[in-house]
Amino acid sequence: MADDVADIEDTMTSEADVKPRESARATFEKKTIALVYDFDGTLSPRPMQDYAFLPQIGIDPEEFWRESNEIARQEGADGLISYMRLMYRKAKEKGIRIDREDLVAQGKKVELFPGVEEWFEEINNYIKLKSETHGVSLRHYIVSAGLTEIIEGTSIYKRFHNVFASEYWFDAYDLPYPKRVITDTGKTQYLFRINKGIEDLGQGINEHMDESKRPIPFSNMIYFGDGDTDVPSMAVMRKNGGYAIAVHRPGKARKKCVDLFKAKRCDFFAPADYRRGSDLFKRTCLLLDRVLADIRVQEEMWRLNRDVK
Repeated sequence: MADDVADIEDTMTSEADVKPRESARATFEKKTIALVYDFDGTLSPRPMQDYAFLPQIGIDPEEFWRESNEIARQEGADGLISYMRLMYRKAKEKGIRIDREDLVAQGKKVELFPGVEEWFEEINNYIKLKSETHGVSLRHYIVSAGLTEIIEGTSIYKRFHNVFASEYWFDAYDLPYPKRVITDTGKTQYLFRINKGIEDLGQGINEHMDESKRPIPFSNMIYFGDGDTDVPSMAVMRKNGGYAIAVHRPGKARKKCVDLFKAKRCDFFAPADYRRGSDLFKRTCLLLDRVLADIRVQEEMWRLNRDVK
């Protein structure tokens, strides 16, 4: 009998010990911050096709985009599909065959705004300095109507956790055929993919997912864009508790950003100068400070909820 009592007591002690240990192992997981960037006009001054593709086939960029927009208007076609089709129609007319490797190589010629190449390391270091005891991680994403293939060739491609951009099939038809087209409103799908942690494009995202299970809350996200094409993404971001920053070419296009700010589409705007100490850098850090503080508050609330169960 004494042995039986001892066994029961051992079991009770063991179970009591296990629960705190299991609880101690549990961690607050919503500690990833996502910075999401448009590309053309946001990280680079001009459309990426202007730097190599159009010069290679001898087409003036302004003339090309004017023709593309006119075709879309006359045919009632999607503007992005129109430009992707027109690019290769023009190349075929010139007798130039351009494949995936060519487009990736063209990425090396894409110009970036001042400080972009150093930006990622500087912002990463800022987060490390501010959150060294809190285990916060930072991810960078691109969501762009531009071409995945050209972005892959840029010097900053390796800095991104994932790139969601338009893309070609190169073996389905005589001419490359659009594989993925990311429209202004279509960009918002990828914000939800980041939010839900469903970055595999083979998986659907329409199934309901409780907010508590989404790995990157919108409140941990900042979107960077430059104009009207970014309005849907900015609206979705801010409506769901995230943040948005509008950028403009230094000394140019400021009015568009002012309009976005007045319409409450963005939290801040600044010239597209990504160097440390710039207005853009300082305003981004202000938002990051808010995000970091919110993460700490949410983590402490999570601990209290865990302890009172």
